[in-house]
Amino acid sequence: MIELASRAQIPVLTLFAFSSENWSRPPEEVEALMGLFAYALERDMDELHAHAVRIRFIGDREPLSARIRTLMIQAEQQTEYNTGLNLLIAVSYGGQWDILHAAKQLASAVLEGVIRLDDDPAALRLVFEQNLSTATYPPVDLFIRTGGEQRVSNFLLWQLAYAELYFTDCLWPGFDEAHFRDALQWYAARERRFGGLDE
Repeated sequence: MIELASRAQIPVLTLFAFSSENWSRPPEEVEALMGLFAYALERDMDELHAHAVRIRFIGDREPLSARIRTLMIQAEQQTEYNTGLNLLIAVSYGGQWDILHAAKQLASAVLEGVIRLDDDPAALRLVFEQNLSTATYPPVDLFIRTGGEQRVSNFLLWQLAYAELYFTDCLWPGFDEAHFRDALQWYAARERRFGGLDE
């Protein structure tokens, strides 16, 4: 998917690797998933860097092991100045967690007198969005959900406000170039008005 997104000149690709709810899975399963995650980071980082991919991780890092956090920091530092695809990997991430974190930061800004609740709503929104984990990235244009599920599963809730939602029965391991091309063609045919009317 990273290669296909790069080839299609998509500027930002976000992959949901591990949700905040996934911590409730059996401990041995969580340990296995974390082991795979660490293995993939160690195995693929140099190749991603060679292809100018810029990697960022979003989510609550506190529950992660010291080894995983170190690998994440190393990946971000290694690819910091790359100018290709921006790859966001959501790990220990939940959209509600993201919104709550931003709301806390907004409340702190109000308490510190940086901003007032009766300020222009656009200013309040800006402060809020600057504290989301995706602060420096544009809102989501296309959300692809595989596996036949028709829900967003607590993923990028704020950022999905005007995203086009594409659902497919194909399971993620089988989601290949043809499926990706179908999703992009479906998206290209959508009429995006962002709440406005047709001209």
